[in-house]
Amino acid sequence: MTRKVLIRCLFGFQVMWRLGFFFHEMAFGLLSIFLPIYIVSVGGSLIDIGVMASLALFATIPASLFWGYICDRAKKYKRYILLSFLASSVWLYLFTSTANIGLFIFFYVALAVFHAAHEAPKNVLIAELYSREDWEKSYSLYEGFTEIGWLIGLILGIFVSFVGFSAKAIFLICSGLNFLAFILSLFLITDPLLVFERGLVSIEKTAEFTYKGVNIASKILGGISIKEKLTRENPYAFCGGLLLFSLATNILFTPLPIFFSQDLLLPMSMVYAIYVLNSSGLAISMLVGDWYHRKRNCICGK
Repeated sequence: MTRKVLIRCLFGFQVMWRLGFFFHEMAFGLLSIFLPIYIVSVGGSLIDIGVMASLALFATIPASLFWGYICDRAKKYKRYILLSFLASSVWLYLFTSTANIGLFIFFYVALAVFHAAHEAPKNVLIAELYSREDWEKSYSLYEGFTEIGWLIGLILGIFVSFVGFSAKAIFLICSGLNFLAFILSLFLITDPLLVFERGLVSIEKTAEFTYKGVNIASKILGGISIKEKLTRENPYAFCGGLLLFSLATNILFTPLPIFFSQDLLLPMSMVYAIYVLNSSGLAISMLVGDWYHRKRNCICGK
């Protein structure tokens, strides 16, 4: 009985510190469809949306490197997560103050820069709060949990568009959800006491590479013919593939809400419903994959 209670408490902790990210993703799920449609409705064009999205992506690249460097340098991670959520709340609130396209682009780029501030600290928290053996499960739990938040944000979009909320009210909802994420993270997130798990992985990889080199060298000196090659992991090909995939998906999905809304003349609630179906399929696949993984581990454990 005590063991079951302990397991439930640990699972509760694993979920609780992620609650801020859940509401943060909910806000951006709501914003993702509303923002491009709103910009077109106030006189913007697809070019404006493309410029806004591309500038935000270009700004996010150095911003991600900067936030990752500075949080590792300071060994403080919670503060940058709080900064990201609070700044997102402020920038989204500022969206209500203007309908000028130029200011909208500036606000969105600034939002993207501060949005990137929580990514590196979040990865460090997962890496340092859990052992290496639990990394896959922990990252999977995070992605599944936040995907459900994104899905609920899309469902919320169906409701607010069907009821007829004003643009200002929707931006305030998104701002409020990010402020709620800030409050929850303020109380639920703590910095890891020790930061060593990633260092251990680096040491393990170096030791493994050295062992392979010594093993190959000893075989060669012993006159044994070998076909092994001493190679390190090369992430550049993988990152290049991700870059091409991101390029293709952004070209498709950035103008897609506008296509549904203007070319197909679908109401905004229906546009949200289409994205709800897409996100539901992703969330269900994550849950099924996690269930299968747990079941397989239980069978192997027996």
